[in-house]
Amino acid sequence: MIGVIIVVVIGLIGGLILSVASIVFAVPVDEKQVAVRECLPGANCGACGYSGCDGYAAALANGEAQNGLCAPGGTDAAEAIAEVLGVAVGTVEKKVAVIRCQGTCDHVAEKMEYQGADTCKAVSMMYAGDSACAYGCLGYGDCAAACPEQAIKVCNGIAVVNEELCVGCGICAKTCPKHVIEIVPQKFRQHVRCINKDKGALTRKTCKVGCIGCMKCQKTCEFGAITVKDNHAHIDYSKCKNCGKCKEVCPTGAIL
Repeated sequence: MIGVIIVVVIGLIGGLILSVASIVFAVPVDEKQVAVRECLPGANCGACGYSGCDGYAAALANGEAQNGLCAPGGTDAAEAIAEVLGVAVGTVEKKVAVIRCQGTCDHVAEKMEYQGADTCKAVSMMYAGDSACAYGCLGYGDCAAACPEQAIKVCNGIAVVNEELCVGCGICAKTCPKHVIEIVPQKFRQHVRCINKDKGALTRKTCKVGCIGCMKCQKTCEFGAITVKDNHAHIDYSKCKNCGKCKEVCPTGAIL
């Protein structure tokens, strides 16, 4: 009985110490921040520019962030946050992932037969991958596996995005070891589907639809929205007017 009494007393003392410590060292909870956090989807993708949903919620609660930056949450999240904080909903622009590659099995050949882990990350470490193009999509589906919305599938050797399911969270872009995925506003319909940095002649040998850096698109664009750098074109969507003239003059079909 003495041993039982000693253990019980120690337990009571320990419980009392923990109770006091929980009060003394308690971290103040911002109820507004908690309410805002509940409005967010919890993807923790970082598309808003903050460390995650907790970071974005804290910034919103402190008036340090703009409402409407949560891509996965979209308009619903923005409206819920506006109601909690008593601020304007803001403009929520729908964004989607774009695969900047058309290197299907029909367009690009394999330079070797790879045997190993079936992941893009693993394949990319073996001489830049098994594709003849050292810059394009490897097609092993790391992005599809990482996508929380199941918006990406691998078809005919490359990743394909279902824009209806994509929420523009950017997780796929962070996962891709080749960096061929770009998150862009859905309203823009012209995209350069190539990031090959080789000179035109070499690009022609490795891919039938690669950008050869001919600069026809750059010369045609009246708004200065498309430029050629490192032997491939890129569109500045802040200047793009969706006219489609760059697509019309592209000799290889690299712009879709």
